[in-house]
Amino acid sequence: MADSKAQRTVLMICGDYMEDYEAMVPFQSLQAYGVSVDAVCPGKKAGDICRTAISQASPHQFYSESRGHNFTLNATFDDIDVSKYDGLVLPGGRAPEYLSVNDSVLDLVKKFSDSGKPIAAICHGQLILAGAGYLKGRKCTAYPTVKPVLVAAGAHWVEPDTKSACVVDGNLITAVMYKGHPEYIRLFLKALGGTITSSEKRILFLCGDYMEDYEVMVPFQSLQALGCHVDAVCPNKAAGDKCVTAVHDFEGDQTYTEKPGHDFTLTADFEGIDASSYDALVIPGGRAPEYLALDGSVIKLVIEFMEAEKPVASICHGQQILAAAGVLKGRKCTAYPAVKLNVVLSGAKWLEPDPIDRCFTDGNLVTGSAWPGHPQFISQLMSLLGLRVSF
Repeated sequence: MADSKAQRTVLMICGDYMEDYEAMVPFQSLQAYGVSVDAVCPGKKAGDICRTAISQASPHQFYSESRGHNFTLNATFDDIDVSKYDGLVLPGGRAPEYLSVNDSVLDLVKKFSDSGKPIAAICHGQLILAGAGYLKGRKCTAYPTVKPVLVAAGAHWVEPDTKSACVVDGNLITAVMYKGHPEYIRLFLKALGGTITSSEKRILFLCGDYMEDYEVMVPFQSLQALGCHVDAVCPNKAAGDKCVTAVHDFEGDQTYTEKPGHDFTLTADFEGIDASSYDALVIPGGRAPEYLALDGSVIKLVIEFMEAEKPVASICHGQQILAAAGVLKGRKCTAYPAVKLNVVLSGAKWLEPDPIDRCFTDGNLVTGSAWPGHPQFISQLMSLLGLRVSF
């Protein structure tokens, strides 16, 4: 769980069409660990949104891009006082292309540079560091197409052997792309003075096509960053297969909207999975639970975890699976409000998710209503597992 006695505070510089994962995964992961994160964007204030981009491999010569979630800023750029922050995070995507020529952004980065505080940049985020004159003589990596600019800025380019590669040079942490988040976030935590204890837990994710994009990747990589072994499985699929995901967002309509998300790569075979070899189960939401709840092998797996009283964390529509498994009778839980009927008819005591990011723990069960609640959702699961980040 997060150690509330010794928090750190970090700043994240955002912009329209930053990469979706590269903003939200560190933003919510760090909060789950007890780190306060202020997300700002020049020309915008707290409560405004930045649009994000989903960037991933395509059959063409370059990666593809599509619309991601809307990311809500929680601080105002013009109010920033660098002295109040312990570190800086720069997401990638296309935003750094124009942020790297924004004088107010460069001035902010130079102040962090002069302070010697930890700076973490990923993918194209290193363009901002180049624009600020920060990379001269520094070792770094980035998305490969950024290499010419970084070399011209005087950086010592480190060729990445994989897309998960990270490089540390003093207070500077750089990474190629979001596949490297677990190490990238872990290294940044270390630079902030953080220590992780009780890691090496084994955690299973129950996945399916059109599970919500954030609701699988944010907890998945957050737990990996803590040193946990995390497996993701899906019925009728094997390790290396992919699940397509859905971006569910709140855009002023009577219900959430849906857009295509990232493709998520499974890490283990569903067939033959042994619940006894894992310490906890995580069930993402989205649309996948609607049909996974009809799969007898899924129901059997969930019952095994619940009967063994191992931690089970379920979010959003994931509780449809718990309801179908008959494991909610007499339990207190929440879910996405549209799933309330499933929960109540299964015999559970409904807990109103007000506000929408509120999560609850009842014995071995952690439930949340939607991805805005990830910091609480992950932190409460950490507590059940005995995971701790201290400073």
